[in-house]
Amino acid sequence: MTMKGISNLFYILVLQKTWCVAKPSSDEKTLKENINYACSQVDCRILQKGCTCSLPDNLMNHASIAMNLYYQAKGRNHWNCHFGNSALVVCTDPSYGSCIYE
Repeated sequence: MTMKGISNLFYILVLQKTWCVAKPSSDEKTLKENINYACSQVDCRILQKGCTCSLPDNLMNHASIAMNLYYQAKGRNHWNCHFGNSALVVCTDPSYGSCIYE
């Protein structure tokens, strides 16, 4: 890898804000497991009915939020966004409406 490639990688991994979201190809069982695991480690009250990130009320949305809460809380390390290869680190803010991803 060239120096430019190394510096770009450093920028993406260290300086640029990143988020963890569920892969669109993830199955229902995996998404449920990811929500359960992440929410056993971090506070997921933001997903409760009536809270800012409760809608849309579907597994993909809730898993992405729970997985990102875990990823952010654990230090934004790439290994904290693996979830059995069912997650992606993204550079585009997935926030929507009043649901702000940390």
